[in-house]
Amino acid sequence: MARAAGFGSSKSTKPCPCLSGGSYEICCEPLHRGEQQAATAEQLMRSRYSAFAFAEVDYLIATHSASETPMARHRKELHESCHEMRWLKLKIMAVQAGGVDDLEGTVAFEATYQAGGQRSVMKELSLFQRRDRDCKGDWLYIKAL
Repeated sequence: MARAAGFGSSKSTKPCPCLSGGSYEICCEPLHRGEQQAATAEQLMRSRYSAFAFAEVDYLIATHSASETPMARHRKELHESCHEMRWLKLKIMAVQAGGVDDLEGTVAFEATYQAGGQRSVMKELSLFQRRDRDCKGDWLYIKAL
């Protein structure tokens, strides 16, 4: 399984890869297990980063708006991507809207990763929306802007 830097086999008690300051057990793991839903766009962004770090492909699919790629291929591509990259660091640059009472928000971030022996930084401004445009709906990643 792909792992974030410094993360061993007992990921629950380790610091969360999203660098929120909490342990994975109390930060992103409850979202990955479906025990909680993200309250904000930023929380969903952080949980998706951790899902990439720990190859939680089902969570990545569940928190993304409908993909144009056929599901089997989409799942395979995500699985391969998670295992090819080692996620090292997440830095949230800016958050606009995306709060508990919002229907939409954006999160700008930088994600440092290693792939093929090379370290790189992915910079993105991501759009998030509530499912069905309902304040009680789950947050979903929509697209990079």
